[in-house]
Amino acid sequence: MKNIVVIPTYNEAENIAAMIQTLRGIMPELDILVVDDGSPDGTGDIAEGLGARVLRRPRKLGLGTAYVTAFRQLLDEGYDRLAHMDADFSHDPASLPKLIALLDTCDMAVGSRYIPGGGSVNWGLHRRILSRGANMLARTILGLRPHDVTGGFRAFRRETLEAMDLATIKSEGYSFMVEMAYRAQRRGFNIGELPIVFRDREKGTSKMSLREMRQGLLNLFRIRLGKY
Repeated sequence: MKNIVVIPTYNEAENIAAMIQTLRGIMPELDILVVDDGSPDGTGDIAEGLGARVLRRPRKLGLGTAYVTAFRQLLDEGYDRLAHMDADFSHDPASLPKLIALLDTCDMAVGSRYIPGGGSVNWGLHRRILSRGANMLARTILGLRPHDVTGGFRAFRRETLEAMDLATIKSEGYSFMVEMAYRAQRRGFNIGELPIVFRDREKGTSKMSLREMRQGLLNLFRIRLGKY
């Protein structure tokens, strides 16, 4: 069985080497694909220097398109299970084997902060409220059953992604995560949840912006009114 993890990057030179090395120590058989959006700090070069696969894009083209481009290519290459996570250690690499193993009993696996055993650390009150509010709003508007629909630590069976009609996905940021959960649920796929503890990055800077948050809110209604 061919497994791979996709890691989108922009200016993650402080984190990417440690992430690649840590993943190799935990899952030596796992393939790694770094999707780098033209990082001026040399993130892509560092990853290539460590022997990781790197899909280079000329500039910041958005998180959603990074995943869609990678998934479509990797499905063509015959991968059976495809995961994705952040490069900054906010997603614990030690949880990745459990997340992929969860696909033995479900079609899509989600790392969840909002079920027993999950949570977040090093977040201020404002960010906690914002994250929980965005998640609750998305679940309410779209009628989603998973408890964490905005997180970026996930794994899919190939059959699940093949049914997603990836070419039609336009969402970015957290709304991309929401749309993927919505499409999976609408198609009758079983979505499993693994409790995780999200840790705020220690190195580098967050890529989330207020503009992206506003756009994500608008996209919730676009998703709700669309036919997927």
